[in-house]
Amino acid sequence: MAPVRLKALHPLASAVTGLSIGAVVTILLPSGLGSGLGLLAAGAGWIGSAMVMERRGQSQREQVLAAIGEVKVRLATNAIRLDSLSQRVEQMPMRDVDAAPARAAIHELTAEVGLLGDLIHQVATTLSDHDNVLTSLSRAPTPVVTAPEVVIDPEAARKARIEALAAERAEAARLAEERAAGERAAVISAALTEGRVEVHLQPIVQLPQRRTRGYEALVRLRLDENTLLLPHEFIATVEERGFGPTLDALVLTRALAIARHLGSKEGGIFVSCNFSAATWNSSKALAALSRILDKYREHTGHLVVEMPQSVFRALDPTSLGLLGAMSANGVRFALDQLNDLRLDPVSLFDRGIRFVKAPAELLLAQVSAQASGQTATDIAAGDLSALLARASIVLIAERIEDNPTVADMIDLGVTMAQGLVFSPPRPVKPEVFAEPEAAAELAPAPLPAAQIPARPAADIVGYPAPAIAPTGAGLVEPKPERLPFRSVLRRATA
Repeated sequence: MAPVRLKALHPLASAVTGLSIGAVVTILLPSGLGSGLGLLAAGAGWIGSAMVMERRGQSQREQVLAAIGEVKVRLATNAIRLDSLSQRVEQMPMRDVDAAPARAAIHELTAEVGLLGDLIHQVATTLSDHDNVLTSLSRAPTPVVTAPEVVIDPEAARKARIEALAAERAEAARLAEERAAGERAAVISAALTEGRVEVHLQPIVQLPQRRTRGYEALVRLRLDENTLLLPHEFIATVEERGFGPTLDALVLTRALAIARHLGSKEGGIFVSCNFSAATWNSSKALAALSRILDKYREHTGHLVVEMPQSVFRALDPTSLGLLGAMSANGVRFALDQLNDLRLDPVSLFDRGIRFVKAPAELLLAQVSAQASGQTATDIAAGDLSALLARASIVLIAERIEDNPTVADMIDLGVTMAQGLVFSPPRPVKPEVFAEPEAAAELAPAPLPAAQIPARPAADIVGYPAPAIAPTGAGLVEPKPERLPFRSVLRRATA
């Protein structure tokens, strides 16, 4: 009988043997001792099977590693043989045409041998890393996972559901707002790219006569025939997309066209325009606008550029130099969006400021503060206009919406004013932006000088012309209407 080889047995043989012995012991010894011995025998069998399987696995890994090492040695030997074979081929007296196929085959075999060597090295490295990971996992302590304590609270569950639903709705609303904002920004960018910019003019009048002395150009963006956006509805989007200088260039071009039209009128009427914060903070954008102004230098005498007080106080030397160049070309500046009345008229005049636009509520607040003894500045509101006038600067009260405020501004000595009480912003007639040659071709034949009545400069925005008494020699005054005496008597006794 041949001897039994233990290594040839299946790894589960130890477990089966232990279970069998445990069953036999339990049957022969029905007491508790028999059951305990049976369980011990079964456990010993399973432990033996586990140890056998682990040893067999280790031996198999060792065999695999040994085989890999043997393959690497054989590959190295074959690489050496291929190298010597290529040297022999090079030494053989053969033509290049005949030796080329052999050389190509040798080079291909050499490349394949090198590739196989790299693959074998990768397999060996992977097995080594796998063994290291298994060793570290066996040494690491097993974390103790405790089951969470379940607390049933209907009120807390209801609140949690309500909070989750509210968070869901808030997230959906946020996504909808972001989507709507993106669509709106795309529409605004498209309208600005296509140049659908309109300019509306609001008059600046002289007090107390309320005669028009200038206009402020207020930008509007036309989306379609029925949608016209105000500045506060698109300026933020324009500045975020970096279109601020482009918008300012369009507005400046239209303002210069209006200034050209005003230059043909009498009375020295001007038009003012605003620049965005992105333009004031960029010396490059200011230089581009300065080149536009230099190109249309003959019309800059009727143009005023408005500048916020905060921007004026924060200008760098480069921007101040560009402002000086604009002022040298005849451009006048206006200081607007005042936060306080701490002004230095001489310094403002030296920087090219010729107008100061102060909100009416700021002037009235200064008057109230002085009446209560809480003065914020050393300049009284009633003396501000005269103080600025000494430096050739005109004070303009803006945002006036009712006649009592107009009376208050007159009491304070303000000579110019602007607001809805005088007129809302109105669109500009298209012929104002037409070129002079085209406008001359479209214009009708001129009337004789004796029949042309004097018209105010406000006709560019469609304001009704005031009644003007004709003084020309060729004009015939209309005869008064003659009424019967009975009609006059009837009106007097009614």
